[in-house]
Amino acid sequence: MYERFLSERIAKLRTKKKVSARDMSLSIGQNENYINHIENGKSMPSMQVFFYICEYFKITPQEFFDEETKDPVQMKEIVTDLKTLDEKKINHVHDIIKDLKR
Repeated sequence: MYERFLSERIAKLRTKKKVSARDMSLSIGQNENYINHIENGKSMPSMQVFFYICEYFKITPQEFFDEETKDPVQMKEIVTDLKTLDEKKINHVHDIIKDLKR
């Protein structure tokens, strides 16, 4: 179950980032087929490499495993931006979100 989630999550995040499995593999210090093997269910990353993968996507392990958040990278950027706003602007953004949900 978690193996499939892990491989699918990496593939989705990588595709969203518009990077090849080969380039990602090399960027995290692995051989060129490393990410391909994970995405195809042939291997699993060690904990150390999993942390490198999270760093590569600029997300925490908690954000990686949060199934409810479809795009954790974008969500993190939004939250970071929201933290710079004053209370009045945050309330305005919240009103817009509530309106969009209707």
